[in-house]
Parts: sequence; C-alpha cells; structure tokens
Amino acid sequence: MTSEEGFVTTTTASTTADAGALDLPLVQHWISGAASAGSGDRAADVYDPATGKRTKTVALASPGDVNAAVAAAKAAFPAWRDTSLARRTTILFKFRQLLDERKGELAEIITAEHGKVVSDALGEVSRGQEVVELACGINHLVKGAFTENASTKIDVYSIRQPLGVVSIISPFNFPAMVPMWFFPVAIAAGNTVVLKPSEKDPSAANFIARLWKDAGLPDGVFNVLHGDKVAVDGLLTHPDVASVSFVGSTPIAKYVYETGTAHGKRVQALGGAKNHMLVLPDADLDLAADAAVNAGFGSAGERCMAVSALVAVDSVADELIAKIKDRVATLRTGDGRRGCDMGPLVTGAHRDKVTGYVDAGVTEGAELVIDGREVVPDGDADGFWLGPTLFDKVGTDMSIYTDEIFGPVLSVVRVESYAEGLDLINANKYGNGVAIFTNDGGAARKFRNEVQVGMIGINVPVPVPVAYFSFGGWKQSLFGDTHAHGVEGVHFFTRGKVVTERWLDPSHGGLNLGFPQND
Repeated sequence: MTSEEGFVTTTTASTTADAGALDLPLVQHWISGAASAGSGDRAADVYDPATGKRTKTVALASPGDVNAAVAAAKAAFPAWRDTSLARRTTILFKFRQLLDERKGELAEIITAEHGKVVSDALGEVSRGQEVVELACGINHLVKGAFTENASTKIDVYSIRQPLGVVSIISPFNFPAMVPMWFFPVAIAAGNTVVLKPSEKDPSAANFIARLWKDAGLPDGVFNVLHGDKVAVDGLLTHPDVASVSFVGSTPIAKYVYETGTAHGKRVQALGGAKNHMLVLPDADLDLAADAAVNAGFGSAGERCMAVSALVAVDSVADELIAKIKDRVATLRTGDGRRGCDMGPLVTGAHRDKVTGYVDAGVTEGAELVIDGREVVPDGDADGFWLGPTLFDKVGTDMSIYTDEIFGPVLSVVRVESYAEGLDLINANKYGNGVAIFTNDGGAARKFRNEVQVGMIGINVPVPVPVAYFSFGGWKQSLFGDTHAHGVEGVHFFTRGKVVTERWLDPSHGGLNLGFPQND
C-alpha cells in the first residue's frame, strides 16, 4: 500500500527522526470532547512541505484507542439521537458561524501541513462550508411522507432515523473539505462520528473538533482518531460502527468496501480517478487553455477532480499546447504563504513517486513539453518541489496515462474526432469527472448523454457539484451505491421506517393559551 493512501504503518518518532523530534508538538486524538494522547506508543512525523522540515508528530492509534473513540461515540448516541431537530440545527448554525469567522486560521493550518497555497486552502474550507449550510436545513431533508386513512381509520407514514456510530476515513489532499462532505449531514441527522484523517496533515481535524465543542456540540458526538492501517482496520471491523465513508485510491476503496460490508456495515467508498478534458475544434481555446492549467496544476494536481488527461482533437492540439505553455510560463511555484500560484507536494516520498512518472513518460516515448523537474521554486530548497509538467503525444498504454499520478502532470492525448475522444474516455476504467470544451450545444448535449462518467463539466474543468447535489463517480471511482452529500448523503446516514397506525380514541391535553414554542 502506497504512502499517500495513509495506510503505511509508521514506527515511533524516536526511531524515524533525530532526538529533536521528540520535542516537537504532538497532535493528539480528540475523544469525548477533549484531547487524548491515547494508549499507543507509536507516532508519525508531520512535515511542512514547503521547507521539508518536521514540525510536529501525530499519535497513531492502538486498538485500545479505536475502542475508546467508538465507545465515546456510542455512549453519546442515544441522547444526541433524541435531541430535537430544532436544537441540533441551533448548534449547526453556531458551528457554521465559527467556521466562517475562523476559516483563515484553518486555511493556514492546511497550508502548513499540506502545502497548497493559502487561497486554495480558503477555497477548500468554503466548499466544505456549503455542506454545513446544507445540513442546517436537515429538518426538510429528513421529512417523511404521510397517507391518512390508507385503510379504515388506519394511517401510514414513513420516517428516517440515524444509524448510530458512523466512521469517516479521509485523505490528505483535502483535510477539511472531504470530511465536511460527510460529518455535517451525519451529525445533523442524529448520528455520532469517529473521523480518521490522514496522518500527513492531521491538525485541521482537531481544529474542527474544537469548533464543534465551542458551538455547543455534546461531548462524544464528534471524535477524531489519528492513525494508520491499525485505526482503519479497527473501524472497518468494529461491531459498534454502523457505516464507513471513505475517500482515497481505488485499491484501498475496494478494500474498505469489501472489508466493511463483510462486517455488516453500510459503506460509501470513493476511489481514484483519471479525469479527461475533451477539447473540440470549435472550442474557445483561450478558455480551454486557462481551464487546463487551472484544473491540471491547481493544488499541485493533488485533487481527485484534477484534469490529468487533455484529449485534444488533432486539428487544434498544437495551438492549444502553445497557449498552455504561455500560461505555465507565468506561474510561480513556491511556498503557499508567499502568494505563489502552486505549492509543493505533500511529502518527499510522494514528490519522488510523481517524479518517477515523469521519468517513465520520457522513457516510454511521450514528448516532454514542460519539465517540472527543472522548476526553481520561491521557497526553501529542501521543500518537496515539482513544477507544472506537460507531456504531448501520450499513448494510452503509457503509465502517465493509465495511472492516477496525483501530481502536477498533464498528458495530452491526440484524437481525430469527437467520436474517438468519447470512445477513449469511456474505455477508461475510472468514471469520476470529465469535461468537454465546445461552443456546439448539440455536441455538448450528446456528450452529456453518452459519456460514462459520474460528474460532467461543460466548459467547466472541475465539475464538483454544489452541496445540495451529490458528489461521486462511476465504475472504479466508486464502491457502493450512494454518493456524498446532497439527498443521497442524507439517505446514507439515515434509515427508513414505515409505520402503520390506528388509534381507537382521541386524547386531549390541558389548556395552554400561549403561543406554541419550538423546542
């Protein structure tokens, strides 16, 4: 299992770092409303990707820590389940307010541990906040249906109820937004949560936990469990965990789905991607070039929705590539706190892995148009740097096309026509996101109908849905039947009941002339 999937078992900091690492701050678990060092004796190093320096260590959960976090969530569930929707949403609105007031602090934490530029980190928090706002309307989203007098003096109605303890296993690339795809809806619906963030950038989760406490969320409703494969397997097999929400690579998503469902859990496991962007001859090439650069190199390509395969109809490919080259020449790669356009990769190991793909692309015969290995960064020389990289004339059998690289590497695949481009996209094993750039409404409509991908952009390069629609792909980009947030997310975190009811005699309460109160 590769390091960026967050499953590598890490030894104690004292054996992986020099003695000075023992004096670094320790990111602790958050269990039952308070920080907890846990019972484990293992820790992992946390780096500032822009400097290459260790800045913290993070506790790695033992099986006992997994049990403690789940037990806290289980103990908090009955009271939270029975808390009225009115009171739940009051806390959600307060959390939303605190998140909005302090999102700048959260963005700085993300940049310091992930490496993405501050403006991108702010955008991440804002997109996650959309799901919080969706959850503030949970009253409407969990409404059932009612049929009066379905049979003589018998009424039938449906209700939706929470699952219980739910777990979230999130990746390094969006340490705030991806967890927020899940936990606002889960909490609003009456569940309690155990979040297992990536050990590469763990501090955002603890910051969010503190905001929940300040908003008045009862202890134990939201818990943070740091760790590696020990923590993940503990959550996947724990008898008191009702569901698992996962985002990561396809091999691990499949493992999570198979293991979780084998242990009786509801699972939504969002996997990898190879997102294509098809550019037709009638497209606005300036718009398409802007989009290719933004979607290919934003967040150093460490996005599951990044465009990594630019499918250009051959008649416009040369002009499009020239426009992309001009734009890339203006980009500054460097420390995300210095106003740069693109930051470093998350770890040195991941940078070396992505650089290995660049080496392989050259060896396999692709034309290297821009070599990101030669970048001169605006940042510390020891940072985990790789600049924007562009390949042309990429074959579909090359590893830079077949694999999800998860870095700033954009591959141009030339086709002769719309039909050839569509067939190429549909033949890919992934079906996460796709974009088409064209001024032909008929072609766009045809593409929307025929492409076998879950999220589609028409002249939009990163088609991440707004929160009241659902996020998720097709094919090997999703294991399970339910996407994140939106109505599908609400249904994932609730179960339906149907009640058939008859009352023989009505009952009456006492007198109360006051205006009815919602409590």
